[in-house]
Amino acid sequence: MPLWHGVGMGNMVWRVLGTGAAVVAGIVANKTVDTVWQKAGKDKNADPENPYTPIGEALALAVVSAAAAALAKTLFTRKAAEYYEQSAGHLPRPMLDKEEAAREA
Repeated sequence: MPLWHGVGMGNMVWRVLGTGAAVVAGIVANKTVDTVWQKAGKDKNADPENPYTPIGEALALAVVSAAAAALAKTLFTRKAAEYYEQSAGHLPRPMLDKEEAAREA
């Protein structure tokens, strides 16, 4: 029997796993963007919110940052869900609920 067999415990475990995945994804995305930005020869201290940063550079950094964050969060959350499924024998309840709602629509 899995450690978090109960429904309440399963939800708590998924919240921890999901939140942890999002935090790690954010850290990885930021480090990746910083590295890529520097290798592209861009100012590592560029601040997209600063009006003295050229608008093109600010928008490019914002787009790259958002894409990296979304990609990392998706990949890390999927891995966390796979781990949860292997341990608990089913996907996390929020994912199951979304699947059911999609089937009913």
